[in-house]
Amino acid sequence: MNRNTKINALLLLIVAALAVLPLALGLGDDKKEPFAGADAQAESAITEIEPDYEPWFSPLYEPPSGEVESALFALQAALGAGVLAYYFGLRRGRRQGAERLRAQDDAEGARPETEEV
Repeated sequence: MNRNTKINALLLLIVAALAVLPLALGLGDDKKEPFAGADAQAESAITEIEPDYEPWFSPLYEPPSGEVESALFALQAALGAGVLAYYFGLRRGRRQGAERLRAQDDAEGARPETEEV
């Protein structure tokens, strides 16, 4: 196994541990919503500190349920990942094409040219 494969396997193991450990250890079992997002936690902290607080503005669109909100978030994440993957793939393809062209030019320059009579 080469070094990159070992590093990738280690990173995959760390990511899996980060996903499984909170569930296995029961972190957040004492809360109503144990894995609520930062926005919900911030909102509850603000209302505990200042019960009369009113937000400056409201969202343009309020999803009808948490499932729809999660689906929209997942769609947004998937689109973002797709755009990034396209960009990096395009850059890599252009770099590989430039390297091939450079190698082809070097190979043609190294061959002696034949004179036509």
